[in-house]
Amino acid sequence: MEYVFPADFLWGGATAANQFEGGWNEGGRGPALTDIATAGSSTEPRYITYTLPDGTRGKSLKYDGIPIGAKGEIWPEYYYPNQTASDFYHHYKEDIALLAEMGFKVFRMSISWSRIFPKGIEDEPNQEGLDFYRSVFEELRKYDIEPLVTILHFDTPLYLEEQGGWSLRSTIGHYLDYCRVVFREYRGLVKYWLTINEINIPLAAASSMADSMPKEKVQRLYQEQHFQLVASAGAVALGHQVDPGYRIGCMLSGMTSYPFTCDPQDVMLNRHRWEESLLYSGDVMCKGKYPTFAKRIWDKWEITLDCTEEDLEILAAGTVDMYTFSYYSTSVATTHAHEDDAKGNFVQSAKNPYLKYSEWGWANDPDGLQYLLETLYDRYEKPMMIVENGLGAVDKVEEDGTIHDPYRMEYLANHIRAMGKAMENGVDLLGYTSWGCIDLVSASTGEMKKRYGFIYVDRDDCGNGSFERKKKDSFYWYQKVIRTGGADLGYESI
Repeated sequence: MEYVFPADFLWGGATAANQFEGGWNEGGRGPALTDIATAGSSTEPRYITYTLPDGTRGKSLKYDGIPIGAKGEIWPEYYYPNQTASDFYHHYKEDIALLAEMGFKVFRMSISWSRIFPKGIEDEPNQEGLDFYRSVFEELRKYDIEPLVTILHFDTPLYLEEQGGWSLRSTIGHYLDYCRVVFREYRGLVKYWLTINEINIPLAAASSMADSMPKEKVQRLYQEQHFQLVASAGAVALGHQVDPGYRIGCMLSGMTSYPFTCDPQDVMLNRHRWEESLLYSGDVMCKGKYPTFAKRIWDKWEITLDCTEEDLEILAAGTVDMYTFSYYSTSVATTHAHEDDAKGNFVQSAKNPYLKYSEWGWANDPDGLQYLLETLYDRYEKPMMIVENGLGAVDKVEEDGTIHDPYRMEYLANHIRAMGKAMENGVDLLGYTSWGCIDLVSASTGEMKKRYGFIYVDRDDCGNGSFERKKKDSFYWYQKVIRTGGADLGYESI
């Protein structure tokens, strides 16, 4: 018998402006770093393209960012998929109507910072940008869909990135100026806010690639993380000042791993991976202070933080109201040599022989979701929400226009069952927003063929297509799941 979720459970889906919205140079919007990120694939990395002060053209791996002093450039020989993405900018009314037809209670989306402040430093916001999001929120409210808004989702304005981005303390102030505007502008339209998307991703990457990453780079990552944590805490306090009814959460990548063997060295390594990849950031955002194991991490990489007493006071005063996270797969930690590698959400590890893997090397592990939910809720005792979860797969449009995706329904059904088990065991879970509910650009590869949605978008990896929306079989399945409160997860008859 399936678990029946509470009547007020927030069923929905999630997107991000930089991967979904498009309209990158319309309505007064300024460029973001994601707009100069090339397309890639499972075998070809994405690059940031730029010109150095001496006129030399250069490119760096997307997650290495842009060198300070360089200017982001668009080169004709590359395709930049985030610029147009799924064109929500021009299709938002159609898209929201489709979400309402499925029965969505909540829609997670993000605001593009550079649509509000094109460079990130202006004294006054861009009114066209403010008006656009107001129209989106009003459209959602028309259908009784609750907006869940991420304030920063991997798209700091390009101008700020060129100056040094989050390596500069001044970026905290620019971010808080932005937060102040959106908190005030959308009071009464938005209740649920998330400060910074997957804030722990850089530290997770550092943890999994520690042997090959220079110490000075790790130093920079931890300093940037500190400034983001201070900014997030400041945003929580600011939001509560604007409206005490706001519910403001952290958003972390749910890095979940197991020891590969029962060798105590593997067990200890796995514990340290959890601390470095997930708990370090979560403890600060939920408990308001750095954990005791932070000293071990700082000593390990000889890290010296620019951290003031005022910073510590801001962290203590700005703890989040709820813990939200993404979850896709799990990994393993081992000190032993191994043959098969797996990868998933920016982390590489040995393959777990007990799990199946997707075409992109991500482990399918619904039990890991229950494990993560129960572990985190026991640690923090805060209401929780899963705000990203899904299966990236290649979908085929049949001659009659239908799209059969039983693999997606199976994946989601098993993860929803895991959620129910965790709730039966006492976890306070507020809602669930599956990732890419309408197809969007993959953050890691820049592909469109790696699809997550219930709704197909006619767009390919080279930028061809009409942007037409088509309902997949999973559209009707999720509609039924929401209608029955999770009581009917069957998909065979869809």
